[in-house]
Amino acid sequence: MKNIIVISIMLGVLLPNFSFGQGEEPTIKMPETTEEAKELGEKVLEVGEKELPGIIEKTWKEEILPIWQKMWYWFKTNIWSRVENWIRPEIEKRKEILKERFEGEKEEMKEELKTEVPKTSKSLWEKFKELIR
Repeated sequence: MKNIIVISIMLGVLLPNFSFGQGEEPTIKMPETTEEAKELGEKVLEVGEKELPGIIEKTWKEEILPIWQKMWYWFKTNIWSRVENWIRPEIEKRKEILKERFEGEKEEMKEELKTEVPKTSKSLWEKFKELIR
């Protein structure tokens, strides 16, 4: 029994390795001269210029974007909803305070404009008169 187990393990490890040595010749051969290397490089660049935008777009739409959408959905449902529930009461409480402050600031600005505008317009008019004289 022990021998059968050892033999089956050896066959399981060794037999798949024999298949690696029986492959076909590679379609791209190593260039032997610099001219062949140059031609190969130009061909690769030409194909890359034509096909690369399509490959990038396909990869973006089919692989990257779905992953980011899943991450965003997970963040929105698991994290952001808890943060929003935690912050919302504070926002509602401060909203009223801010409205009151805003009204007060608005009134202060109106008062400042009433007092400052006549001074500036008067001085501008006087300057204008001096330029004419």
